[in-house]
Amino acid sequence: MSEPLIAIPARMAATRFPDKPLADIHGEPMIVHVWRRAMEAGIGPVIVATESDRIAEAVAKVGGLVIMTNPHHPSGSDRIHEAVEKHDPQGRHDIVVNLQGDFPTIDPKAIAASILPLSDPRVDIATLAAEIADEDEKTAPSVVKLVGSQVSEHRMRALYFTRATAPTGPGPLYHHVGVYAYRRASLRRYVSLPRSPLEIRERLEQLRALEDGMRIDAMIIDHVPRGVDTPGDLDRARWVLSQRLA
Repeated sequence: MSEPLIAIPARMAATRFPDKPLADIHGEPMIVHVWRRAMEAGIGPVIVATESDRIAEAVAKVGGLVIMTNPHHPSGSDRIHEAVEKHDPQGRHDIVVNLQGDFPTIDPKAIAASILPLSDPRVDIATLAAEIADEDEKTAPSVVKLVGSQVSEHRMRALYFTRATAPTGPGPLYHHVGVYAYRRASLRRYVSLPRSPLEIRERLEQLRALEDGMRIDAMIIDHVPRGVDTPGDLDRARWVLSQRLA
């Protein structure tokens, strides 16, 4: 594999949490903390893909690289695709990691682990998952479950993703973590596809790739990085990062 590129999509249009990327965490905007985690992963250069001048200014202030994108993209994958093609038209980077802009507490080692399944040429897209320990999460529709078959001790091939409790019967359930590592060609293929029936039904974009026959493998990590979707999540992120700084 050539040097991967980490792309962080960030936009200001979230209705549930206005201006979320710029939410303050210990004196810096959340998007800057995510950028720092990506830099700490040490696997390749990092770009932030955004439509917002305010996000661009915040990232540029700390020395980050920003690519301005169309404000009307339907998904983060579409946004990073535009940014990557602008930044690297020569195709020097054949792996693109899509790191969501609301993961300020993610372990950089988890970001680095996301690319590992792509050493297998049969894999189109790689991602992360962790075993669910909380009983309530096993039945929560907000928790996306990965259903898969084991490839090795810490890797699974994804067969399906669902908000339901699956699979049934005894055994572990896995919480899907929304970090994706694409082969460059797989990212182009993915964004060219129309929305698929199961994607629409489950409200899960990764099902578009599975329905088109693309292979997704997941590395199993030992914890679930928590995204920031609410002010309460933001308070938790502040606490987690305060423990790291202590």
